[in-house]
Amino acid sequence: MSSVLLIGANGQLGSDLRTRSGVISVTRAELDITDHRRVAEMLRETRPDVIVNTAAFINVETSEVEVEAAFAVNAVAIRNLAIQADAIGACLVHISTDYVFDGAGSVPYSEDAATGPLNVYGNSKLAGEFFVRALCRRHLIVRSSGLYGLAGSSGKGGNFVRTMLRLGKEKGEVSVVTDQVLTPTNTKDLAEMTWRLVDGGAQGVLHVTNSGSCTWNEFARAIFELSGMDVAVHPTDSASTGSKARRPAYSVLSNARLEREGFGAMRPWREALASHLQALGPLT
Repeated sequence: MSSVLLIGANGQLGSDLRTRSGVISVTRAELDITDHRRVAEMLRETRPDVIVNTAAFINVETSEVEVEAAFAVNAVAIRNLAIQADAIGACLVHISTDYVFDGAGSVPYSEDAATGPLNVYGNSKLAGEFFVRALCRRHLIVRSSGLYGLAGSSGKGGNFVRTMLRLGKEKGEVSVVTDQVLTPTNTKDLAEMTWRLVDGGAQGVLHVTNSGSCTWNEFARAIFELSGMDVAVHPTDSASTGSKARRPAYSVLSNARLEREGFGAMRPWREALASHLQALGPLT
């Protein structure tokens, strides 16, 4: 395997990616990607053939009020990383999001579908994508959706699965939106496919999610059903949540290119969720 530098190794996805042997893994404490000088030094020291970047400002709500911070991490730092990666001839693998789309569609988005983010987070991630495409000749942009993993997400204080389990245990009822459709994705599955793409020399933009789709409300119901918890899941809508950020009503990504190019199919989201809950074990 080519030498690989993994950035953001202590994050939710990074924690699953770093289990692969032979990978040089750096955490945020070891490499802040907004420190452009340190990034250049790290790449000169390690000279990787492949750079996998999972570092991001991911809190959608906070991004609406900390706009400069979101763009500093998700766009400006990515511009620098793309320049530095290209300078050493490395392939930059960058993780992006379904939130680059406006959600006005009703069929899964292909990689070449028109983008149109509705919030600051989505705009900052799309800007990062543009820099990767424009400034690093060897690149792979992996868009995914609704991530959850065993490590949780420090930027969000956990993830949706853990939040639902906690609220279900504490309150016995939750209210979850029915007007946002997505594909929840297990980071273990995403990590495995990302390495498959790296090994296969994939380039350009690829969508990688578990298969199928659901609303957040349906996702919550599945979490409790598969966990054997008797929790009332009440329907609500986005307008009632008090959210600062607009979110796409439909952000399902098509995995057609993934399968067409021989990288295989992703398992259904319910199957991936069941596997995750089994690995997570009882909530303490």
